[in-house]
Amino acid sequence: MDNYIIEKIRSFPIIAAVRSIDDLSDVYSSNSEVIFLLTSNILILKDTIDDIKQHNKTVFIHFDLVEGLGKDYKAVEYLKEVVKPDGIISTRNNILTYAKDLGMPCIERIFLLDTQALKTGLNSIKQIEPTAIEVMPGVAHNVTRELATEVYHPIIAGGLVKTKEDVINALSSGAVAVSTSEKSLWFID
Repeated sequence: MDNYIIEKIRSFPIIAAVRSIDDLSDVYSSNSEVIFLLTSNILILKDTIDDIKQHNKTVFIHFDLVEGLGKDYKAVEYLKEVVKPDGIISTRNNILTYAKDLGMPCIERIFLLDTQALKTGLNSIKQIEPTAIEVMPGVAHNVTRELATEVYHPIIAGGLVKTKEDVINALSSGAVAVSTSEKSLWFID
């Protein structure tokens, strides 16, 4: 499953980071194959995921950002058994570890604000062994390049990616994809 997800990401390396459910209609007509759902609530989550899958898109739910979803193991089980996303995104080590144990693809989101954050992130990545890593901010190209030499996990650059040049720089720095809420980038050829 993990290899399939990574190949899907590589097939069009711009991931639609959706911050509003209203933006889904734009994603459906875009070139983006993968969606990072960065908003939702427990009442509409399953229907939203079902709708996304009916449009043949791969979807990762940002676990930490779903309103009304407990931040515990039962919530992970609920996602896997009932909601059925293609995977989850989180900053929480325990949640990612448990999701991985359940066989769910998981993306570890790390914020690289300073050298200590990089060291902490590297230790976490080695411990969890996520499917992929999302590096924030996505325009920190030197740090992305350094991280790419330290880990063998696919790196996704996310946050502050606003232009085609940002995309090119992130990909040339070692990222396999970028996640962005900038709609115009979802349609790049």
